[in-house]
Amino acid sequence: MTTKHYKRHLITSALPYANGPIHLGHLAGVYVPSDIYVRYLRRRKRDVISICGSDEHGVPITLKARNEGISPQAVVDRYHSINKKAFEDFGIAFDIYSRTSNKVHHETASEIFKTLYDKGVFIEKTSEQYYDEEAKTFLADRYITGACPHCGNPCAYGDQCEQCGTSLSPTDLINPVSTISGSKPVLRETKHWFLPLDQYEPWLKDWILEGHKEWKPNVYGQCKSWLDQGLHPRAVSRDLDWGIPVPVEGADGKVLYVWFDAPIGYISATKELTPDWELYWKDEGTRMLHFIGKDNIVFHCIVFPSILKAEGSYILPDNVPANEFLNLENDKISTSRNWAVWLHEYLEDFPGKQDVMRYVLCANAPENKDNDFTWKDFQNRNNNELVAILGNFVNRTLVLTHKYYDGKVPEITTLLDTDKQVLEEIGKIGERVEQSLELFRFREAIKTAMDLARLGNKYLADTEPWKAIKTDPERVKTILNVSLQITANLTLLLDPFLPFSMEKLRGFLGFEPTDWELIGKTELLKAGHEINKAALLYEKIEDDQIQAQIDKLMKSKEENLEEQEAAPLKQEIAFDDFSRIDLRSGCILEAEKVAKTKKLVKLKVDLGFEERTIVSGIAEYYDPATLPGKKVCVLANLAPRKLKGIESQGMILLSENPDGSLHFIEPAEDAVNGSEIN
Repeated sequence: MTTKHYKRHLITSALPYANGPIHLGHLAGVYVPSDIYVRYLRRRKRDVISICGSDEHGVPITLKARNEGISPQAVVDRYHSINKKAFEDFGIAFDIYSRTSNKVHHETASEIFKTLYDKGVFIEKTSEQYYDEEAKTFLADRYITGACPHCGNPCAYGDQCEQCGTSLSPTDLINPVSTISGSKPVLRETKHWFLPLDQYEPWLKDWILEGHKEWKPNVYGQCKSWLDQGLHPRAVSRDLDWGIPVPVEGADGKVLYVWFDAPIGYISATKELTPDWELYWKDEGTRMLHFIGKDNIVFHCIVFPSILKAEGSYILPDNVPANEFLNLENDKISTSRNWAVWLHEYLEDFPGKQDVMRYVLCANAPENKDNDFTWKDFQNRNNNELVAILGNFVNRTLVLTHKYYDGKVPEITTLLDTDKQVLEEIGKIGERVEQSLELFRFREAIKTAMDLARLGNKYLADTEPWKAIKTDPERVKTILNVSLQITANLTLLLDPFLPFSMEKLRGFLGFEPTDWELIGKTELLKAGHEINKAALLYEKIEDDQIQAQIDKLMKSKEENLEEQEAAPLKQEIAFDDFSRIDLRSGCILEAEKVAKTKKLVKLKVDLGFEERTIVSGIAEYYDPATLPGKKVCVLANLAPRKLKGIESQGMILLSENPDGSLHFIEPAEDAVNGSEIN
């Protein structure tokens, strides 16, 4: 529960890149929990605004445009429209869904940059950056690929290896190649502006590590890790032709780095929404919350707050409830491989079933660890929970009311102790749901809310009104009145989670209020109130519907594999370059997962003449317990490098299939450990 009373709430949801559609991972990580919390606050009559929009700058946009042979503006126009409509159709209740290509955003981001520039906050540095001589352009990190120095992935990007998850600099890559021309880039000097995060480190440690110990462990832990390792100046400009021009002299051909520009989109969108925007951004009576995925924690907890602190007039986020990632059918969601369930396609394939997906994604939310979405689980939760628990209770209550009392709420005759206990439990369940929501425990909240429907089902099963009507019709009046009060409370309690269903149920009941404070009241429906004819609240999802979705995914995977081309050959090297590589046969003695990582395994390898520690990004494909005894090829004269605090003394050689799977390159079984591989 929050301990401070706030006059108003500002809820921001991570701005999705406008280079592709919204998928289930986005929804589970950010938008469903954000929407639930906003709806909850509105039902409590809080002053709250919900802010989101398209992030329309950055390299992913330009890469998409280049691949399709169209302009970046055409890309963002297309996906902004698709995603805005999909959010609306899914019931995500943003007060505004803006875009960072809007004029007000360009003005706002430029103004904040200029304020910090005039204050002397930025460091101006000239450094070497890769340049493509054929394309005659400096290369952003994502325009450069090469071999990862940590795990050997031959297709690592200049900012990150997606195989082992390590953050990189372009100069870290082995044999870098420009993705624009395929040529080897050269280093050239270029000038940029940097935000000196190291200067804000003492303040950040005090603000986060001492002042926000209540943050979720994944958020607090990642922030602590960054702060413990020490912060460094971070560039706020880039050599690109798509973005917001750096608003100072001598910055021709340079734009604001997207990580600087995008979070300011929350401010510019609020400006678009209301002339009172400063109340939400500059008044200490406002509570600001950022709903994001774990890949955005650093930007929203360290970088953006440092920008706001440097500017001096803005409030800071009170909490940043970030979720982990959602996988799909036991595989990482990948837009490039089309391994995803796209929101706009789901809405077409399952019309009217927005709440089914909202329920499944909330009940299975990746709050503390990565979770997996499967179509079978989707079907089971719909059929066994929404239909068999919630829908069954509501249907029995309404059907019996029409059957026995012509659709009119019967009066309570005599309340037995069992009836009183059930009525008292309604308010207790409501309190527990509220506590869970205030702590951002949405899985816990929806399970507890569904307990009210479970309570109703048990009550009907215990009292058996269909039998009691023959022997004690007066008793049945009380039973159905209590059941109807539970039903009316369900429309309030479940409304933030299942807005479409609860609106439908209110229509069945002829019941309009949505105020959260009414939860626990036991006379929401007065005796004599006439309810309307009811229909099924939910319908079963059949096997063939699920199989069609699985088949669609499998077809997508097959088509992607067929389209995959072999990775292009790297630039030719001289024999002398190759002769310096020292490859040795070895044998894995020990293997263990590196703590707090998803992909890294620490290996002890016998090279015959010595034992070495090597860190390799293979955990997604190999169980460490199966590795001892395996023969491997080792790049033995690679300079040691620290990875997650472990010094890796070499590299294991692996091949990578088009689907991303890895396989050891193994020497012959009789190869002596330490023997040369020529």
